[in-house]
Amino acid sequence: MIPADHPHIQPPKTGILIANLGTPDGYDYWSMRRYLNEFLSDRRVIDYPAWKWQPLLQGIILTKRPFTSGANYKLIWNEELDESPLMTITREQTEALRARATAEWGDQVMVEFCMRYGNPSTEDVLDRMVKAGCRRIVFLPLYPQYAGATSATANDQLFRALMAQKWQPAVRTVDPYFDRPDYIEALAGSVRRALQNKTPSKLVASYHGMPKRYLMEGDPYHCQCQKTSRLLQEALGWQDGILDTSFQSVFGTEEWLRPYTVQHVAELAKQGHTDIAVISPAFAADCIETLEEINGEIREAFIHAGGQTFTYIPCLNAEDAHIEVMMNVIRDNIGGWV
Repeated sequence: MIPADHPHIQPPKTGILIANLGTPDGYDYWSMRRYLNEFLSDRRVIDYPAWKWQPLLQGIILTKRPFTSGANYKLIWNEELDESPLMTITREQTEALRARATAEWGDQVMVEFCMRYGNPSTEDVLDRMVKAGCRRIVFLPLYPQYAGATSATANDQLFRALMAQKWQPAVRTVDPYFDRPDYIEALAGSVRRALQNKTPSKLVASYHGMPKRYLMEGDPYHCQCQKTSRLLQEALGWQDGILDTSFQSVFGTEEWLRPYTVQHVAELAKQGHTDIAVISPAFAADCIETLEEINGEIREAFIHAGGQTFTYIPCLNAEDAHIEVMMNVIRDNIGGWV
């Protein structure tokens, strides 16, 4: 018999929490500055000593970059919902995942999403799930390939949020899914549909970049990207040489993983590859890096160098095949809890 003055305890549930990188609340200067400050202050992203990096960040970068980044976000902003496409798509993914999880496991599961940077924050969402009765949580960062600056920092933030909980839930973090057959087939299916089963002169798999130094220090991201590309080419049944791997979003003066996508597509055009397609296997949802950088800056570099046809293949987003990949990953990690 629970005493009358005992704190209320919710019936136990199992939580499913998916996480993506994040998004500013708006494209105005102060929204962009808050978001960029949080993102670029993460030591997993920029690991320079704080005494060297923070004066540069606070003094120069955050004075200018919110204007340029805000202008880029404005180009792709979902004005109807007043949010970024990443927010819209992540919500759609969560709703689809919630519907499937509820159909399979009933009301004993709770499905939510959070962002590593910005809102809804990992701390707020975790707190809400714990208060709703989640005693066990499967945490799925939506990064197929592991990197310290993506998967690891998402886990870091979850662990920090757990520190604030008086009664911590049990948590399982998932393995990267860069080589899962269902993920590879979902990518291949998106390529076939976008290209109408035609084979392009070149398909460029463009992944988010990172400093080459991180690879040399043991980060497996580069190797996992290469394997995803190889498996995708095999799934498509194409001969070697059609699919290229490159890296985008270079920042700062340090050497990053090569080749750089913006330079590579221009070189392809100069070599006579005037009809290319670009896919972004590392992104689970279309975002500023795909909708503006690839379909804007990188497309323009290709056309300017003499290219003619540039086909951007959208991310898997909330496609049924992608939601099923997520469900399969969750099924592999939720065993014994539902």
